[in-house]
Amino acid sequence: MRVLLIDDHPLILAALQTVIQGLGDDVQVLGADSAAQARDTLKVRQDFDLVLLDLNLGDASGFDVLEEFRAQYPSLPVVVISASDRASDVIRAIDQGAMGFIPKRTGNDVLAQALKLVMSGGIYVPPMSLGSDATPEPEPALMTEGAAPVNAKLHQVQALASQAGYQTTAGLESLQLTPRQTDVLALLLQGKPNKIIARELGVSVETIKDHVAAVLKALGVSSRTQAVLAVGQMVQRQPSAAFNTFR
Repeated sequence: MRVLLIDDHPLILAALQTVIQGLGDDVQVLGADSAAQARDTLKVRQDFDLVLLDLNLGDASGFDVLEEFRAQYPSLPVVVISASDRASDVIRAIDQGAMGFIPKRTGNDVLAQALKLVMSGGIYVPPMSLGSDATPEPEPALMTEGAAPVNAKLHQVQALASQAGYQTTAGLESLQLTPRQTDVLALLLQGKPNKIIARELGVSVETIKDHVAAVLKALGVSSRTQAVLAVGQMVQRQPSAAFNTFR
């Protein structure tokens, strides 16, 4: 795994490099202390598997860099790592295409879990109160995404969570989604727009809009991004963490 780490604080950059390299012998980490250096690095090397991006860079806004990289390198996962843990920042980062948001206060074990999750095709979000900037609990919320219908995979989700020492809640079952709404949710979690979802499911875009509206209402949220975050926290670890898996 080849990781590009972008942080303008020398001590944090060095510490994160050490932690990430400690994840395995096959992990390679290259540091960049500015957005400009990161841009130059990506122009020369196109073989990175993951980018870790600090939001507060000296020469650019991390959000602007995130948007830029998602447009120029759409297949390269970008994970935000920030001193902020405000819900508004998390929502904005995920909405702009980040595959995760890791507060810098996160412990090394959770950091390792989050990076492995992202590399397996998942999305990492810290637990939070949607629609607020309240400080989240210190335990993580993890969610992976996939194309399989949620209901068809729910028992596997619960089994995986149980094996990992997590305890599930009623979660997805309590939503009482129809099979078609479940299909739409699974595709929505992959970030696919209504037009693509409609094509894959063989129905009209208007029908998909109705299903998306029903799914958002069932989750009690008002946007796709909030849906991703909400589903990511629906299978909970005792006493306060959430772990949710879609494969």
